[in-house]
Amino acid sequence: MLPEQTNRFSYLDGLNPAQRQAVETLDGPLLVLAGAGTGKTRVLTTRLGHLLTTGRAGPAQVLAVTFTNKAAAEMKHRVSDMLGGRAVEGWWLGTFHSLCARMLRRHAERVGLKTNFTILDDDDQLRLLKQLAEAENIDVKKCPPRLLLSVISRWKDRALPPSQIGAGEAGDLAEGKLPKLYAQYQERLMILNACDFGDLLMHCVTLLRDPKNADVLESYQNQFKYILVDEYQDTNVAQYLWLRLLAQKHKNICCVGDDDQSIYGWRGAEVGNILKFDQDFPGAHVVRLEQNYRSTKNILSAANGVIAHNRGRLGKELWSADEDGDPVQLRGVWDGQQEAQTIASDIESLQLRGVKLRDIAILVRAGFQTREFEERFIRESIPYRVIGGLRFYERQEIRDAIAYLRVTVQPDDDLAFQRIINVPKRGIGDATVQTLNRYARAQSLSLFGALRRLLETDEFKPKVKQTLTTLVSDFDRWRHQMRELTQGELAGIILDESGYTGMWQADKSPEAAGRLENLKEFVSALEEFDSLDAFLEHVALVMENQEQASGDMVSIMTLHSAKGLEFDVVFLPGWEEGVFPSQRSMDENGVAGLEEERRLAYVGITRARKRATISFAANRMIYGSWTSCLPSRFIDELPKEHVDAVVETGLSPQSGSFGGGYGGGGYGGGGAQGFRGKRAPLIDNSISQVSPHLESEGGFAPGDRVFHQKFGGGTVVSTDRDKLDIKFDKTGRKKIMDSFVSKEKN
Repeated sequence: MLPEQTNRFSYLDGLNPAQRQAVETLDGPLLVLAGAGTGKTRVLTTRLGHLLTTGRAGPAQVLAVTFTNKAAAEMKHRVSDMLGGRAVEGWWLGTFHSLCARMLRRHAERVGLKTNFTILDDDDQLRLLKQLAEAENIDVKKCPPRLLLSVISRWKDRALPPSQIGAGEAGDLAEGKLPKLYAQYQERLMILNACDFGDLLMHCVTLLRDPKNADVLESYQNQFKYILVDEYQDTNVAQYLWLRLLAQKHKNICCVGDDDQSIYGWRGAEVGNILKFDQDFPGAHVVRLEQNYRSTKNILSAANGVIAHNRGRLGKELWSADEDGDPVQLRGVWDGQQEAQTIASDIESLQLRGVKLRDIAILVRAGFQTREFEERFIRESIPYRVIGGLRFYERQEIRDAIAYLRVTVQPDDDLAFQRIINVPKRGIGDATVQTLNRYARAQSLSLFGALRRLLETDEFKPKVKQTLTTLVSDFDRWRHQMRELTQGELAGIILDESGYTGMWQADKSPEAAGRLENLKEFVSALEEFDSLDAFLEHVALVMENQEQASGDMVSIMTLHSAKGLEFDVVFLPGWEEGVFPSQRSMDENGVAGLEEERRLAYVGITRARKRATISFAANRMIYGSWTSCLPSRFIDELPKEHVDAVVETGLSPQSGSFGGGYGGGGYGGGGAQGFRGKRAPLIDNSISQVSPHLESEGGFAPGDRVFHQKFGGGTVVSTDRDKLDIKFDKTGRKKIMDSFVSKEKN
């Protein structure tokens, strides 16, 4: 190579051999399996710049597809820098939706639209679908428009127009009328000269597939000599079909992705797209990027050990030229509260050693898990932010539940009462609320007080009056029950009898299940307080301290939100069967669901640069009852030579607290055998296996019958110093200090 050519391609000098191969393999189909932290963004941008620098293609002859606008903007910036800072005009670089919108506007009339078509947002889509459903006499309370739209969106992700949806495709959803509604929805969109985001891709696939548009397909196939795709493991069927159609002539398609990080199956991603790449493009080259520049060797070895148990993968093994680093920490604790307390203590110790809070993250499987950490951090004055979601007490369903409790405790709380007077829907309109407000102001009464008086008159229509009379009666009954029930029991009754829980159970939108989990966590949280008043005061103080600050803060987020991020220190709590892997995911998707959960574990571990800590609890408050938990099967899969395990005193291997597997031969070896065949649903309040602990400090032993002033009679399941795990006859399992109970007399 001539000296000037060497200088010309100086951007190749910093690449490792695999990265350089991925950049310079320009002819034919290429799959780049880019493991976590292996520099895939650099490979993509360098490859694009190399195509332009070598003259293999002009900017308009390369189709470069990303999943986010941020990634597209970053790629443009980096390539411009590689080319000496000059602007590049005419290139096709952007997200799937932006590129398809550009293509569709050029050929809108070919699919029945005009070039100035409108792209509807979520609200407009829901409003239109609701109108169509109501016209078909479909009960939108039982079949919320958001649920119907999510099913239609999944059809569009598979590039299925109404003509390809069979009559029974959606079962009895919407009384079996959803395929008909889909057809009406698409017809209405055409009349409005509009489309939704799913249409952008589906219309483009339809456009390029139609033999009548062979000239359009041929034009784009000739134009795009090279195709580059980022995050290929996250593509859906429609995206896959669009790319495959465009690549058929030159076949110079380069897809970069990681089958081990495919974690979005719930929103339409098909991991099979990357797994069958060599079948779709015979003769494809496969380059594996396995040198990791992010994490220590021990962290990578732990992640490799877990993901190796997945069968649906192409196979690669991350490695690092850097130091071994600290082993992954594995910690077994007594319960969720101790887990949060221990992690908070670790964070304070890390701060003293100079670690910035911004370099620390807590990654949970589900949103409801954030509460205990939020409350502990507020108590310990540790600044934090929740990324990708609201803080626990800011969530809609939690605010609604708190409003019900506030009105129960204090009926004159107008703000709380106005929030829930028509939640769930009770047919109480704005006019009724305005009447209440007007009368309350005139008589200097609270809304609840004004309502009592107005119900003695004929001010309201009979149906509304009956509804409001029932509501007042409900609050009076709940107020009386405050003296008889625990806070958690009362909250559960209020949420059930008010219809609030039923409202979310009937809502089949993707968010509903998470909201129900949050409500169950909320009910569990109440049992930690001496009274309802104490809880409401606590929440008020928490909310006062929940101003979103800036600066140095710990990040709390779900594992799904963490993809693409990295931190020096990562805590991975809640590794228990049923929580992680998620029982719901396994129940709904079987082996595929379990393998996606394992990929989530891999993603979580590989977010850590220097230190990763995995923890699990022997007991956890689940839906208001203390439950004995089995450690996650993923813990069995951690290679023990790269892990340091610490188990709290009293949770000995012989105690049976961990299902007989952990510690009795070691996880990853004999421990894995110990767990096989013993996995069970997480919620299990049986006391058939009593742990053979010694007596508690107060002289209580497993099997003893005890009495508690609030919870009544129960049986001791296990002891730990001055703590008792008790199965109460009426209220389920709870953890109690032994000084708070007495032995029942025979």
